[in-house]
Amino acid sequence: MEKEIVENLWNGDSEAQVQAAMKLSRLCSKQKHNLVESGVMVPLVSMLHSENFEAVEASLSALLNLSFGSERNKIRIVRYGVLPILLNLLHCESQTVIQLSLAAMLTLSSCKRNKIAIASSGAVQILVGFINSSNTHTQSQLDAIATLHNLTTCQEIIPLMVSSGVILSLLELIHGSVKSSSSVEKAIGLLEKIVSSSESALCETASTGGAIRILVETIEDGSSLGKEHAVGILLLICQSSREKYRVLILTDGVMPGLLQLSAAGTSRAKSMARELLLLLRDCSSCSSRHRQINHELIEQIMDEIDAEGEKLGHTTLRLVEEMIAKLNT
Repeated sequence: MEKEIVENLWNGDSEAQVQAAMKLSRLCSKQKHNLVESGVMVPLVSMLHSENFEAVEASLSALLNLSFGSERNKIRIVRYGVLPILLNLLHCESQTVIQLSLAAMLTLSSCKRNKIAIASSGAVQILVGFINSSNTHTQSQLDAIATLHNLTTCQEIIPLMVSSGVILSLLELIHGSVKSSSSVEKAIGLLEKIVSSSESALCETASTGGAIRILVETIEDGSSLGKEHAVGILLLICQSSREKYRVLILTDGVMPGLLQLSAAGTSRAKSMARELLLLLRDCSSCSSRHRQINHELIEQIMDEIDAEGEKLGHTTLRLVEEMIAKLNT
């Protein structure tokens, strides 16, 4: 079958090429390796230029199949000049082709040696455009966000990402979506990664109108991981300038969600929520001794909450109320 696939990909008509590309997925790893060594990526990439969407889909599926589990093949695919073709395909009329192209971009971006090439190709701006497009399929949206997340592991790409308008796009997506959705969870995870790596991104997020309220709403209604990312961003904002943002964060009603998160969030969320609680406490007129007492009260009540373990509910609510009462005295 290998020889037949190679022959049809190189010399067959359009239909023969499509069938050969589809058969490729049935081969074992060793057979696929042999095909790659024989140079089948060249005709597969050439098929991406076809005006026949069926040929393009078959080629994309085959290239994805060859890239799974092989960093070497991911690098080869990029070297064969696939990136500008993929970017062009992201503007085509076929939703299937767009989804496959985004899936290919996501897979290729997982390879460290491809990241700079992908960012330099102009992909970042196009991917950001998919975050908020009304015509974007949910899976395509998730793939675009995941690809950008892959690229954030390369610090050199962060400034380019920030200048692309990604901050506003992510905030708009989070604002307009159900806070517990996977889209919000992935979007706010990407936002936390970016703002934790870029001071300018943190400043832009903090100064964007409604951003703090969006984060507060995510703490209240998001998924467990979404809440964790949201409190992480708020903590970074407050740490950047407590005097500037403390009142703004409190005004947007963060306390109920923050206290609940302190009681029932993930381990990381609890830790960050407690740290943010201390920053939000107004101790400007308190003595050093008074501040220490407040800190000890929070730690004491949090220890009690932790000790409750799975017995959450009315007891947790009582402990949270007790915290508020003690901190207000």
